[in-house]
Amino acid sequence: MSALAADFTAPSISYTALAPVLIVTIAAVVGVLVEAFAPRAQRWALQLAVTGAGLIGSFVAVCALAHRREITAAGAIVVDGPTLFIQGTIVLIALASVLLIADRSPELDGGALVAEAAAVPGSADERAGIAAGRTQTEVFPLLMFAVAGMLLFPAANDLLMLFVALEVLSLPLYLMCGLARRRRLLSQEAAVKYFLLGAFSSAFFLYGLALLYGYAGTVSLSGIRDATQSGQHGDTLLFLGLGLLAAGLLFKIGAVPFHSWVPDVYQGAPTPITALMAAATKVAAFGALLRVFYVSFDGLGWDWRPVAWGVAIVTMLVGSLLAVTQTDVKRMLAYSSVAHAGFILVGVIALNRSGLSGSLFYLLAYGLTTVGAFGTLTLVRDPDGEATHLSRWAGLGRRSPLIAGVFALFLLALAGIPLTSGFTGKFAVFSAAVDGGATPLVVVGAIASAMAAFFYVRVIVMMFFAEPLPDGPVVVAPGVATAGALAVSAAVTVVLGVFPQPVLDLANHAVPFLR
Repeated sequence: MSALAADFTAPSISYTALAPVLIVTIAAVVGVLVEAFAPRAQRWALQLAVTGAGLIGSFVAVCALAHRREITAAGAIVVDGPTLFIQGTIVLIALASVLLIADRSPELDGGALVAEAAAVPGSADERAGIAAGRTQTEVFPLLMFAVAGMLLFPAANDLLMLFVALEVLSLPLYLMCGLARRRRLLSQEAAVKYFLLGAFSSAFFLYGLALLYGYAGTVSLSGIRDATQSGQHGDTLLFLGLGLLAAGLLFKIGAVPFHSWVPDVYQGAPTPITALMAAATKVAAFGALLRVFYVSFDGLGWDWRPVAWGVAIVTMLVGSLLAVTQTDVKRMLAYSSVAHAGFILVGVIALNRSGLSGSLFYLLAYGLTTVGAFGTLTLVRDPDGEATHLSRWAGLGRRSPLIAGVFALFLLALAGIPLTSGFTGKFAVFSAAVDGGATPLVVVGAIASAMAAFFYVRVIVMMFFAEPLPDGPVVVAPGVATAGALAVSAAVTVVLGVFPQPVLDLANHAVPFLR
């Protein structure tokens, strides 16, 4: 035993480089302790304070590490420009999502909670907390654990750490999808569907990991790259493993043919959680996808790029076509998310420096715009909850021109209209694809963008040019937190469309990956 102990050397770990992940993880653990020991009446405020402090501290840590480039934890984790850019984007999106959760109130949850509160034994403060819709405080530590996995996902430098991060971010999301009170059956169905399909995708990922280990003799991304360049191994295990690994990652970004869970889960989950999944999860998954393909398989570009072309084309077209047929605003935004996954894949396929920087910019622009769009949905209410059916939005611009105008801004950005962040993001990835020799893919992307513009403009026309319904939905005045989230999202959407150069320069300085 002493000889074994003498031979064992603990890996060197740079805790400073891991600070963004560690701060969020510590906040999640503190949140669990608050959930276990704090009085029920005080939990909401305490959890909100812990979560906000953890996310702000993590963002400060990301900014402090701006020029850090380091491989740590025995080569399992890498901190470099793309990692920090993506981590900063994830933390900002998570902060905006927490602000949407923070304003839950009786007006949002309805009288059912008041009746529920009267039936619960306890103090008057505890019953008031239930009546205010603020009993599901477990959402905060779950969200923080998910964010910790998201921050680790794009920083993983070997396949085992990638799998661990995938599971850490996925398991809390499965639970949070089932927390909707007013649509309990639909919400729980979404959670079960997401869990079952997510388990299959994780199995594909793990099997692909095993095949790549059998091919290269290592799970390190740089080690796999060295094995592919040596040409001393057979290609069967390589391409089987790459295909299965890609299937697991494509599931997380919602690309076709692994997209079937997206509309049902986005519709059934609580809307703030949907915003987090549609934005932060996609950003984290694309961060991991970019690292895997740009670090390990960039030398195999002509082997995997034709398949990636097909996936990107089908994803853009299917997402845009199915979005046109939707009558539910939430499902429309879900299929819009599928289409945008195809647009970002164009930047991945470019396989050049501008493709990587353009994808980073697109992820930031898309993420905050998406959070704003789903945040707006939480304010349009029927007696039974959120009014997500498209017909209920008729004449909304006359009832509440400010909320309808903000939502129209987000829709125009998602459509890629000039002077919005969406246009700049699409221009960045499309121009990179042209430089990378993928001009036909850009033509398909332009066609898909034109198709997508139809269903976005259809909603805008219905809001501003249709007659209001006599029994139309009520637009709830946003609380301070929700108003702040929407204001920041709208400001970023406009600024990145009108003055995008500083952020484009930041994305350019963040690349390339450290190998």
